[in-house]
Amino acid sequence: MNFGRGPSVVLNVGGTRYSFSREVLKDFPLRRVSRLHGCLSEQDVLEVCDDYDRERNEYFFDRHSEAFGFIMLYVRHGHLRFVPHMCELSFYNEMIYWGLEGSHLDYCCQRRLDDRMSETCTYYSAEEPPGEPAGGPEGKGRRPPGAEGGKWLERMRRTFEEPTSSVAAQVLATVSILFVIVSMVVLCASTLPEWRAPENRSVEEQSRYTAESVREPSGIIEAICIGWFTAECIVRFIVSKNKCEFVRRPLNIIDLLAITPYYISVLMTVFTGENSQLQRAGVTLRVLRMMRIFWVIKLARHFIGLQTLGLTLKRCYREMVMLLVFICVAMAIFSALSQLLENGLDLGTKNKDYASIPAACWWVIISMTTVGYGDMCPITVPGRILGGICVVSGIVLLALPITFIYHSFVQCYHELKFRSARYSRSLSAEFLN
Repeated sequence: MNFGRGPSVVLNVGGTRYSFSREVLKDFPLRRVSRLHGCLSEQDVLEVCDDYDRERNEYFFDRHSEAFGFIMLYVRHGHLRFVPHMCELSFYNEMIYWGLEGSHLDYCCQRRLDDRMSETCTYYSAEEPPGEPAGGPEGKGRRPPGAEGGKWLERMRRTFEEPTSSVAAQVLATVSILFVIVSMVVLCASTLPEWRAPENRSVEEQSRYTAESVREPSGIIEAICIGWFTAECIVRFIVSKNKCEFVRRPLNIIDLLAITPYYISVLMTVFTGENSQLQRAGVTLRVLRMMRIFWVIKLARHFIGLQTLGLTLKRCYREMVMLLVFICVAMAIFSALSQLLENGLDLGTKNKDYASIPAACWWVIISMTTVGYGDMCPITVPGRILGGICVVSGIVLLALPITFIYHSFVQCYHELKFRSARYSRSLSAEFLN
């Protein structure tokens, strides 16, 4: 610790005192307490705690003492539970203050917190990072020289990344959604036979980006949409804080995959000519052009539901892998047994649909997922008994990880909902101003 004297420090939380050595505070599990180790002046200390006694080297926090006692039990033993007879939301607010999250709670308490937050529609957020400039009147006189330019870039970044952060961001998001919808409508309509009939062109000819096709209404609309998406992507890249992180984001990769095929097709037409073998085949260009369907995923930037789905899949990859392992193990067992019962044994009635284990895997998949196309089914009595066991096992195995995925989905939805509400409050302030 760079401030204060004495070998130890005292934390006074709501009248209850705790004594620690200086070295313990450096790597303390509670983020707010560990920040005391880097304080250089009394003013830095007062930004972390509510009061400071220099003579006793005592830091005072005007917080719930009993709640902090349960938090200290987590620090010592690694288990965090709610205080009896205390509101879950109030205790969660104490957790956020000290630097903990809902994931630190034991699983039973996490479920209680999710249910309570769903009932009351109350959302809490972690404290803003200490490096960000404060928005109060005290910080106006300490603005660094490049703060104006940084503030403008930050505002531009929020305009393009957060649709609810301002009026301009909402307008920009609405225009982007309209371009996505128009592009998808044109893509779907271009595959209709009636769309190609007036021109009397083949599929291969339809896939080319020739000078004539660009001058057609569909070509003009496609070029305008591509131009908008390209300009949007370039601006977002320029105003981003971390360029490497920007390139690695999944949504930005999808944007690149949706935009690049158009320019590749145009360049191939320019350099290889309209009558080349590659152009006549048209397969490569049709595949590239159909990749525009990825533009639908761009809607995830503007809808919390799609963002929640993506964030849930990202956080639940272990549960998803576990689910795939369950399915693969069951598929290996049931496909081998079904092939043996239907075709491997010499029972006089061989089922040709189960001629091999890989062929039986298709029947196992559609049975475990209760789809049941009916294209192949067992005909022997042992095979039908095995089919019933396969269906019931599929229902049980698919239901096992659902609880974990549901819990993560609710937590992700709460986080994204709160972030959207926070930007909506800034939007309301903009209207008032």
